[in-house]
Amino acid sequence: MNELTERAVAARVPTLLDERLQVVGRKAPVTVPPGTTLADCLAAIRRSGTGDSVFVVGSDGRLTGVLTERDIFGRLVGGDVPPIDLSQPVETLMTTRPHHLHLEETVRDAIELMQTGRYRNVPLLDDDDTLQGVIRPQDVLKYLAEAFPEELLNLPPRPHQTMHRAEGG
Repeated sequence: MNELTERAVAARVPTLLDERLQVVGRKAPVTVPPGTTLADCLAAIRRSGTGDSVFVVGSDGRLTGVLTERDIFGRLVGGDVPPIDLSQPVETLMTTRPHHLHLEETVRDAIELMQTGRYRNVPLLDDDDTLQGVIRPQDVLKYLAEAFPEELLNLPPRPHQTMHRAEGG
């Protein structure tokens, strides 16, 4: 990347970080109703293939809690902790006041929360606190990468690689 392009990218990044989260593509959350057993929550996480958390949503669509793999593993590897009864309701292990973001908050807010709290799945709520999706670090990276298609598509396969002569015929 030449210096002019680097300056152009550097000038655009702050603007991109101040965009509202509603412009970022987001993943549909894995949701369960209150009272779902831990076994069913684990099955839902497994079925999703990429999720590592399940969001507990009431009949009104409001987020009541989140069960993450950290909640489960933290309990499993604890010292003198009784074994987990998978027939228990999700409320026994879930985090009842999860950190979240609203659609009106910025990409910068999402990055800061993910960094400081080490969160991989952050619930996104609308103005009525209804769950609208989940934002992951991959979603933020994809959003930023899509803002620079020419710069990224023109990178060599290995950025440190320099060609001594032109490829091709």
